[in-house]
Amino acid sequence: MISTRQLAYRYAKGPELRFEDVDVAQGGVLLLRGASGSGKSTWLALAAGLLAPAEGDITVAGQSLKTLGKLASDAWRAATIGFLPQKLHLSAALTVHGNLAMAQWAAGRPADEGRISEALAALDVQALAQRKPAQLSGGQAQRVALARAVLLKPQVILADEPTASLDDEAAAASLDLLRATARQQGATLVIATHDARVAEFFKDEKGFKALQLGRSRP
Repeated sequence: MISTRQLAYRYAKGPELRFEDVDVAQGGVLLLRGASGSGKSTWLALAAGLLAPAEGDITVAGQSLKTLGKLASDAWRAATIGFLPQKLHLSAALTVHGNLAMAQWAAGRPADEGRISEALAALDVQALAQRKPAQLSGGQAQRVALARAVLLKPQVILADEPTASLDDEAAAASLDLLRATARQQGATLVIATHDARVAEFFKDEKGFKALQLGRSRP
């Protein structure tokens, strides 16, 4: 589950961001809506333990993040969070398999070939294991990035603008993939977006909540 109370973040030379309280049950879907500058990416970074709140608290999967030091936060994030960034950041020098193996290494986990095969198969990209990112279509690359995100079976999946620049058909396929993967993992899904199609897609989903973020304050 995810719970926030009086959550705020201040940039050193920028705006103060304050967020409404929210509670999302495990396995639910939270949609972060708002224009550029409203704090969507900041909220995701707070939920991932990449930023520390200036005020208030955020609890994710039973862990209050304001109590974690850097090393503990890194270990917690590796075990708990799967992140699908808008820019997929697949290593061009590595194969698909190598990108997932690197994710295990970066998390301090032992190499697990079985889990890599399982994650690739679940996203229907096992046949692409020896290809490099430049040899993938956009849809294939997103599936590989999602396989990497769920490789360690996270309790929470964070997705940043997953439908950006996609037409209606591709956007629906992307959202369906995210929903199916979160269900398979039993994970809470958080999507940051300015795309109205995302709210329409998830509006009837059990456990769905939307959080409208306002513009930042100087």
